[in-house]
Amino acid sequence: MNKPKVVVQPPDGRGLREVTMGGKTVGSAWSLQGLRKVLRRLGHQEDVDVEDRSLIIWLGGDSGTWPASTGRRRATIALMMAGLLGSMVLLIVVGMPDAIGALTFAGRVTGLLFAFAGAVQGVAALAVLDYWGKRRLKFSGAVILLGAFIALVTNGLLLFMWLEEREYTPYVLTYLPLTGWSLWALQLLLRERAWKGIPYPKQFAAGVTATTLLAAINLAYSALYQPTSAPILFDLEVKFGTPQADANRPVIHLPVTFRARNSGKVPAYITSDGYGIYGSSAKHASDGSGLLEWRKLLDAKTDGSRVGRYEKSPTRETISAARFYGPGNWLEPGEQYVKERVVQLPRSATYDVIEADLTMTIMRKDRGRIDDEFAVPHYSWRPKDKQFYCPPIECYDHIINRGRVLHNNNMINVTRQPRYVVSYYGWTGSSAEIQSYILSYKPREALHFRKEAKEEDERERKRYGVALTKAMAAIPFAQLLTVNGN
Repeated sequence: MNKPKVVVQPPDGRGLREVTMGGKTVGSAWSLQGLRKVLRRLGHQEDVDVEDRSLIIWLGGDSGTWPASTGRRRATIALMMAGLLGSMVLLIVVGMPDAIGALTFAGRVTGLLFAFAGAVQGVAALAVLDYWGKRRLKFSGAVILLGAFIALVTNGLLLFMWLEEREYTPYVLTYLPLTGWSLWALQLLLRERAWKGIPYPKQFAAGVTATTLLAAINLAYSALYQPTSAPILFDLEVKFGTPQADANRPVIHLPVTFRARNSGKVPAYITSDGYGIYGSSAKHASDGSGLLEWRKLLDAKTDGSRVGRYEKSPTRETISAARFYGPGNWLEPGEQYVKERVVQLPRSATYDVIEADLTMTIMRKDRGRIDDEFAVPHYSWRPKDKQFYCPPIECYDHIINRGRVLHNNNMINVTRQPRYVVSYYGWTGSSAEIQSYILSYKPREALHFRKEAKEEDERERKRYGVALTKAMAAIPFAQLLTVNGN
């Protein structure tokens, strides 16, 4: 029984010629060499005469009609796969930190969406080999089209967020060219009608568009707008205990308790804190002229709110001061931290009032993460620590803590320059100086606080939910002198 004739079909739009036998497809070929491989599988000899019309029928061209451009096809495959794989890596790098470590449910969902989008693009990259190859898979073109569309939306979103502040970050060297690549890929796939073979192509396109846009809106909302979660609530308390007279020395021992409690539902970092105990005194103004000194006090850069009708020339001395819990620590909801101190006060002191205060700057932990480096103190008076050294002639002695802060949505991290929390603690005159900033500036630049740094700090404080809280207490010194009936 004679075999049916082999029919070589006309070249398609890519130059690929389908090979059929008995009305059934038995292979395809880009070239005459490829055709001979198909013929060998069908049982023909290696040197079969392809011009033998009794064996082979040529349609749409003869044995010399092979219009496929191998170089161009391979270049298209390489470029298409490079774009899809590059976008896959970027989206997984952006999404996985949030998918694994985000402190909020919305943050984890955003991370998972990015990671899933990256996985889709990985599948699309594999489909490229089939679509620009023999097209054995019916939906390979549609998968590539979906991957290119996702690349355009996600990389375009990252580029849009970067354009808000236009700060250099190495990541812009990825999503900027990938946005351009996705535009090229989409126009190529649309021109080739890559969706052909899909049932209900219009419904498929509408579903993909709607799903991608909804995902993009969700991502943009979670990244560009802060969640309207419960407000951060911190209770600070400063309380004097019962004073005790020293039996052997003319000294009074005064207990002081400092307490901080997170009474809200949001965990919070401490970016700077400190407590101070002070002795205040003032001269007696028998004529009631003390209120007239408020302008003098303000001009001297002192607290003009401390004026009193029968007080003038107020003074304040630091008795004891130190950090409280320390930068880099945090309090979970319902958690508290307590520190108790006992200070010695000489009976001969001329104070009118003993004051104590507790100051804390806190940052919402659901907005960002501070690295462990922030807990390491640096000292401005040590020349060997060049990054933080500041000669005494330029600034007062202070302790610096500095650590990288990462936003809880990694999309912001990859579209902004790195930000650092910088905390300063030192003494200036009669009180402790307690400050913290969120900046991209170096410590010494931040200390001098240029205008740009101030504006950046204000903007970043809002982004990360930074708040200042303070508590104070006071007790008359005369009351302490009555301890133990003396």
